Formats: sequence, C-alpha cells, structure tokens
Amino acid sequence: MTTTTLITVAPTGAESTKADVPALPVTIDELVVTAKECAALGASVIHVHIRDEHTRPTLDLGRLRDTVTALRESTDLVVQLSSGGAVTDPEADRLRVLDAAPDMASCTMGTVNFGDDVFLNRWEFIVDLHTRMQERGIVPEYEIFDLGHLAALERLLGKHGLPAGGHVHVDFVMGVPGGMPGTTAALVSCVNELRNLPAGTTFSATGIGRTTIPVMLASLSAGGHLRVGMEDTISYAKGRPVESNMQLVARAVGFAQLAQRPPMTPLDARDLLGLQTSK
Repeated sequence: MTTTTLITVAPTGAESTKADVPALPVTIDELVVTAKECAALGASVIHVHIRDEHTRPTLDLGRLRDTVTALRESTDLVVQLSSGGAVTDPEADRLRVLDAAPDMASCTMGTVNFGDDVFLNRWEFIVDLHTRMQERGIVPEYEIFDLGHLAALERLLGKHGLPAGGHVHVDFVMGVPGGMPGTTAALVSCVNELRNLPAGTTFSATGIGRTTIPVMLASLSAGGHLRVGMEDTISYAKGRPVESNMQLVARAVGFAQLAQRPPMTPLDARDLLGLQTSK
C-alpha cells in the first residue's frame, strides 16, 4: 500500500463549453492560474486539453507548445498532454501532440462508445503512439475505459516493450456512458487484472460525473491514486456547480489525508512515474 497519493488535475477536457461552464479554464493564462492554484493545494500532475481563440477544442501544435512552456515556467507540475483530444480529431493530429514535448501523454488502450459518439483507437494507432513515446522519452499514462483495455495493454507491452522510464501507470476512466461503470465492483475487477501487468504497475482512477466520489473513495481504499477536475465533472454536489478546479483538488486532498495518504509532491511523482527530474 503506497503511503502517499498522486493527484492529477484535469481542468478542461473537450466536452464542456465555456458558454455553459464559465469557470472552465480555456486560455493559456487561465490554465496557468488553475495550475498554480491546484499545485499549491497538492496536485502533482496536470492533464491538459487546450482550446482555440473561440474556446473550441483544438490540437494546434503551436498552442500546445506555448501551453507546455507556460506551465513549465510557472509550476513544477508534471505536464501531461491528452493525445485523445476530441473524439473527432484525426489520428495524425493526435500523434502530433508529442511534438510539443510534454513530460507525459495519454495513451488510450482501445475504442469505446463515448455517449452518442465513438472514441476510436485502432490497434495500429496505439502501437504507433506507444513506440513514438518510447523513442522520445515521453512517459505514457495508459487510459483504461473498459476491462478489455487492460488485456490490450498486456499485449502491447509484451510485443513492444516497457514505456519510456520503465514504469507502467494506468488511469481507469470510469462512468463514461458506453464504458465501464463508476463502481467499486468495476474498480476491483480492474485492479485484479493488474496482476497480468509488470510488477509495480500503479493506477489512478477517474470517476465521471456523479461517480466522482465513489470512484475516489474506492481508488484510495485499493491503494490507487486520483484524477479529478472539470474535465470529469462540472457538479460539486447536487444542484451545486463546480466553481473552480481548486474545489475538486481540495476535496481529493482531504480524502487522501483522511486515508492517511497525503498528496505526493511533483518531485515524488516524477520518481514514481519514471520521469526525468527535468526536460
């Protein structure tokens, strides 16, 4: 059982609109403010989606590079870019995310129904993303939306080797309509399957919407880590919208402390994840 908790903040995502959620950080300046606030509370990783000048999701490489630079200059957080983008983004644009040279990038381990859409992740694309990250020293976070994605990860590592840094870290994304439910039983099933992955594999868990708190508690009780943020929920409680990402990080920190597993520092997170101390 780990004695500290890695807390990732996912502040924006690609689903909510600024018009509907005015508190959503969509500019680089807003992301920097959010990053500083959440780092001060105990976050050690920031999972980043970006928006264009019209607040729409984008994978513009120049904007990605500027965002990575700004976050590195203003915080010590591990900068993790989403290679998923929006469900409509083409594979070439998703691979180009790596050109922004983040510390980490997400690598989703299979296709999943995503509400009314389909989040497509072909095997060939997954292999390409994994091997490019190996070559560039970018550490992946393997996103698991369903139990079968863990079998795909076992296959990937068996055929193409360990990720950059040598450590395997996964994130269970739970409660997406079309993916696995955000329940304790589902999380336990995933944790049981980790025995098929390399020794020392660690996991975080993300609960979407109303599953946020159940998943958070289940992950802590199972020795896992946490991802929270306005990408995953815009409701703090019934009838109470999220006012800022700070609220969600503060709640996660509180639960982690109650579990006697206080937040991990960014330096400790880098050590856990197999990252260099600086890029």
